[in-house]
Amino acid sequence: MAAAAAAGDRAQTHPDYAPPEKRSLTLRGHRSSVTLEPDFWMAFRGLAAARGLAINALAVEIDEARPPDVGLATAIRLYVLENVRSA
Repeated sequence: MAAAAAAGDRAQTHPDYAPPEKRSLTLRGHRSSVTLEPDFWMAFRGLAAARGLAINALAVEIDEARPPDVGLATAIRLYVLENVRSA
C-alpha cells in the first residue's frame, strides 16, 4: 500500500514518471493483461491508429512476431521504441 502511495506521489510531482497501467487486450479470442507506462500506451494506440488497426489487432501482430522467451509487454515496448526511432 505504501509503495502504491509513493508511486502516486511520484506521478504527481514527476508526471513523466507515472506508474505503469494494467490493461486487458484480446488476442485471438483470449484476454491478456499487459502492463505499460502511460506514454507507451499512448504511443502504442497512435501506432495502431496510424496503420488503421485496432490496438488488439496490432497486439496480435506483435505477439505472433515475438520470440517465445520475450514477454508481450516487452515486445510492445520494443515495437514502440523501434517505430519512434525510425520516425
